[in-house]
Amino acid sequence: MEYKDYYQILGVKKTATDKEIKSAYRKLARKYHPDVNPSPEAEQKFKEINEAHAVLTDPEKRKKYDTLGPDWEKRFQGAPGGYTYTYGGQATDFSDFFETLFGQRGSTGTAGGGFDFDLGSLFGRGQRRTRGAERGADLEQGIEVTLAEAFNGAQRTFTLQTQAPCPTCHGTGSVNQGVCPTCQGAGAIPKTKRLDVKIPAGVKEGSRIRVKGEGNPGTDGGSAGDLYLVVHMVPDPRFRREGPDLYTEADVPVTTLVLGGEARVQTLNGPVTLTVPSGSQNGRTLRLRGQGMPDLRGSGQGDLYVKLSAVLPTHLSERQKTLFEELAQAGA
Repeated sequence: MEYKDYYQILGVKKTATDKEIKSAYRKLARKYHPDVNPSPEAEQKFKEINEAHAVLTDPEKRKKYDTLGPDWEKRFQGAPGGYTYTYGGQATDFSDFFETLFGQRGSTGTAGGGFDFDLGSLFGRGQRRTRGAERGADLEQGIEVTLAEAFNGAQRTFTLQTQAPCPTCHGTGSVNQGVCPTCQGAGAIPKTKRLDVKIPAGVKEGSRIRVKGEGNPGTDGGSAGDLYLVVHMVPDPRFRREGPDLYTEADVPVTTLVLGGEARVQTLNGPVTLTVPSGSQNGRTLRLRGQGMPDLRGSGQGDLYVKLSAVLPTHLSERQKTLFEELAQAGA
């Protein structure tokens, strides 16, 4: 049998944790998924990834693989009263195997001058042990959200590449004590799914929206994982956001700054009227209470800060020129 290095296939170290293995698997599965990469080479790679994942995330399979290599399942064959070890087409007593492997001869009693172990209890008396119910892995997917959507909340429809329980092995990963030919031992197959999700008002960069039960399916009757949508905010040219507060600018005629008056200001709720005090300087900032971003937990709302930008006249009539000259002389 051609040796397959499952750790190399997933790009992890032999000391990798279960979390690191699952994370590496998710990245590679997305890269070589048949819907994304339809080439024959990618299809073969996808099968190898699923095979490696199925073995390395099962503690018992991983232990046997680390000891015996990728054909560990074929090397164990049930025999009356215990196990035999098959190598090179010949079956030998399993105790001989332990003597070769560990330098000591194992038995159901005391190994000569060494340790005690019971082969039947260790490997299940000739029966393949299953993993038992296991919760499915959580998934993450980034989503882009506009400032208006974060302000008002929104309903979005997504198309996701997720997984469904394998119809052949029903999530166990095995058929007739061998690796399932459909899912290659993963217990699940790829599936495209449409999902309607509510984006709550007040989300910000990095917010995580949990969609319960929409992650990968569990195995052997285990519950499905959750889907987490990670928010990435789309920049808005009109506003700058700092926490719950928003910042913007408003063009105001210089006469309004000097004499006072009103200015129209655009907010995420629509245009509002801002009162400009007389004698306001160019660049002065005024606050509109409650016109900022809503709190994600529903406790209040931020403010909108408006920076006044003076608009100077570019085409003056003779009368306007005269008035500015008189104003300059009066100021002098």
